[in-house]
Amino acid sequence: MKNVTAALGRSREALKKLLPAEDILTFDFRSENGISFSCIFADPITDKQLLGEEVIRPLSRYKGEAKAEEVASKVTSPEIKREKSLEKLAAEVLAGNPVLLFEGMDEAVVAGTKKVFTRAIAEPSTDVAVKGPREGFIEDLKTNTSLIRRRFKTGELQIDTVEIGRRSKTCVSVCYLEGTSVQKTVEEVKKKLSEIDIDAVPDSSYLTHFLSSRPYSLVKQVGTTEKPDIFCAKIAEGRVGILVDGSPIALTVPYLLVEDFQSSEDYFVPPYRATFTRLLRLFAVVVAIYLPAFYVAAQLFKLQLFPVKLLLTIAGSIRDIPFSPSLEMLLVLLVLEVLNEASIRMPKYVGMALSVVGALVLGETAVSAGFVSTPAIIIIAFSGIGLYAVPNLIEQTSVLRLAMLLVAGSVGPYGIILATAFLLYYLVSTENFSAPLLAPFAPLTGRDLRDSVLKYNLGSLETRPRTLKSPNRRRLS
Repeated sequence: MKNVTAALGRSREALKKLLPAEDILTFDFRSENGISFSCIFADPITDKQLLGEEVIRPLSRYKGEAKAEEVASKVTSPEIKREKSLEKLAAEVLAGNPVLLFEGMDEAVVAGTKKVFTRAIAEPSTDVAVKGPREGFIEDLKTNTSLIRRRFKTGELQIDTVEIGRRSKTCVSVCYLEGTSVQKTVEEVKKKLSEIDIDAVPDSSYLTHFLSSRPYSLVKQVGTTEKPDIFCAKIAEGRVGILVDGSPIALTVPYLLVEDFQSSEDYFVPPYRATFTRLLRLFAVVVAIYLPAFYVAAQLFKLQLFPVKLLLTIAGSIRDIPFSPSLEMLLVLLVLEVLNEASIRMPKYVGMALSVVGALVLGETAVSAGFVSTPAIIIIAFSGIGLYAVPNLIEQTSVLRLAMLLVAGSVGPYGIILATAFLLYYLVSTENFSAPLLAPFAPLTGRDLRDSVLKYNLGSLETRPRTLKSPNRRRLS
């Protein structure tokens, strides 16, 4: 590893060889007593106004000796450090911090004048709440950690930052409460992060593959949230949180499936209302997955499952349909998925028009032309609405819905039962960071049921979830 030398020209050339890009600029100037300085910085991500006011202007009036400690004392930037390694200095330049080299000293000064690009803190569009905090994470790591620090005014909050990515050098912060989070889990998270060898980490979702015990699992094994209040609540229960610079989505482990049926708003409404909405979300997901499958299975194998009047209505609707029930439902389902993808990717004003055209014009025309039946449109519409009742599970439930539909069209009701049994076995056997995915139902933990699909009042939640094995069990005196 090469270091800075007392010869200014040689150090500057060595640093420029490590940073050959055209947007890495060099500014040379002299102090009043004739000391030569060379400032090397990345033009797009360095605040040049701060650089001029806090670094160059005071040093151009410098009259002291060429000593690093004296030079650093004249720089008015609050973030100052001295460094000798050329590789570390190159990393500082690429992070937006200008490096100051000067004649006669084998040490450089780094000033913290990086340019910070941030958007305003706003409510995340994926997790809207009528009651409760409306703040959301943004893409700046320092802003996100400040939102966490503001909620935990205690020295027990630990935020350990590491760099991941050979080329991106992305900062990743591991957040946990010392004495509340399981130390084994904290160490396991840090170990898995330290073993990641990848070029770049554009988003936190890149880390979920490495944090999962089953990277190719159908169900996710890492929790996600865009809200600081939810993130802090999970940390307070004993979980470990992960923030990634450049991503507004925070990760939490261990993850339990029941988390996605809960909402931050559940803790700001009466317990009976929270319990009702959680049960409603669970019912909506079950309907979204199984309703198309049961409809197809009943038509092909068990017509007696339909009431007589409903059976006559369905028979009249499907009489002239040229497709089999399973193919008809599959085609309608695929059209719904295509419309969904198109409406999301298109600009908002075009996406709304596309949704109206797809739902009303295309659906009505297809029924009138006899390509699909009215019951198929209604069932897929109900299923699609139920799917979005739990937004964090859309990817998994949409795949399960398609799989159940194919099984129902091939084997019938018995196939649905066998597929459900296999799915339950798969969920029960899945765990990550020593936490079962289906806890507190499998294994059954009675006290943890008070804040699962059911919601008890706050006075009944005096202890942290037993599933998370926190060393500090009591949270309410």
